[in-house]
Amino acid sequence: MCWRKGVMVLAGVIGFVGGATAEGSRLDRVLADQLVRVCIWPDYYGITFRNPKTQELAGIDIAMANALGADLGVAVQFVDSAFSRLIDDVTGERCDVAMFAIGITPARAEKLRFTAPHLASDIYAVTSRTNRRIKNWDDIDTPGTVVAVAKGTLHEPVMRERLKAAQLVLLDTPFAREQEVQSGRADVFITDYPYSQRFLANVDWARLVAPSVSYHVTPYAYALKPGDDAWHARLERFVADIKRDGRLREAARRNKLEAIVVP
Repeated sequence: MCWRKGVMVLAGVIGFVGGATAEGSRLDRVLADQLVRVCIWPDYYGITFRNPKTQELAGIDIAMANALGADLGVAVQFVDSAFSRLIDDVTGERCDVAMFAIGITPARAEKLRFTAPHLASDIYAVTSRTNRRIKNWDDIDTPGTVVAVAKGTLHEPVMRERLKAAQLVLLDTPFAREQEVQSGRADVFITDYPYSQRFLANVDWARLVAPSVSYHVTPYAYALKPGDDAWHARLERFVADIKRDGRLREAARRNKLEAIVVP
């Protein structure tokens, strides 16, 4: 087997790189190119966050992506993505794997292949400290309440199904939902544990509203294009390794996410 000008040649048969072919796996391409491309969402605090001042990336899945590169003996190239274009980016092969705590949902599972989960989070709400309507979780699904959700996140289908009385508003970006709450146009926005921590740490106007009992716990994992058993098996082995040897828990501790680690 050899590589030349972006194609793989094996036994006289040519197959284009960028996914499994009849002749080989994406793992072969990653090792041959000495590069693994990892999709991230750079606004995910504690997970894959790009500091706006320094432009440095940090978070548990940045650490784990670098660990994957080290285990494979290859360089890591981070590719900016988002939940709204996750499926297109992965199936369109802009990256080899998406590593930004991706919630496993039925809709995503139809289009993507997942590793075993490494994190799991319930759903949380964020309101303003001046909001008088929302005192606890039970106040959310009431007539007149406006609930903001970012399009493409796992929270969109969950809240569509669960809300009966409140008004659901879909926003194009997480920042838009935050602005709706801060301005008073929405009462709460829906998020998860890692993202909520960004607000508790960095703004003074927000207040966390946690469910009194489990509301909708979602496992988070790494996502790849369906098929290619060899690449999937290698990523499964990686997830098992980081759980067993403590690298996952140590990265979670550094990012204050120990509470949501899946052992």
